[in-house]
Amino acid sequence: MPITYLHTMVRVKDLEASMAFYRLLGLEETHRHENEGGRFTLVFMAPPEQPDCPVELTYNWDGDDALPDDSRHFGHLAYSVDNIYETCQYLMDNGVTINRPPREGRMAFVRSPDNVSVELLQAGENLPVQEPWASMGNTGHW
Repeated sequence: MPITYLHTMVRVKDLEASMAFYRLLGLEETHRHENEGGRFTLVFMAPPEQPDCPVELTYNWDGDDALPDDSRHFGHLAYSVDNIYETCQYLMDNGVTINRPPREGRMAFVRSPDNVSVELLQAGENLPVQEPWASMGNTGHW
């Protein structure tokens, strides 16, 4: 039985803050659905060259007190990047905490404003180990 990837859904508390975070990762809004009857908004964001690989941000207009403080039960989103060090520096420069730095030039984890773990993987071979990443410790959970 064939299976086709559709999207990853993430419930968000602050739609604008979450969209800003995913824009920092390079994702763009591909489409949006407003549902007045259900009182929610769905925003789909994807890498520019991969519109068929979106994350669906689900925002409930009346708030969402049912969301846990820590979304670790979700797992994580994963994206490959051209340069793990440049990407992490860019995110840090824009206020994003690097929870698991790319010490070996390969993998890092950050979290969205809704505590969703996002894994960043170096495309291709690991980059050469370099500072400050090599000696940077973990921060919080990832």
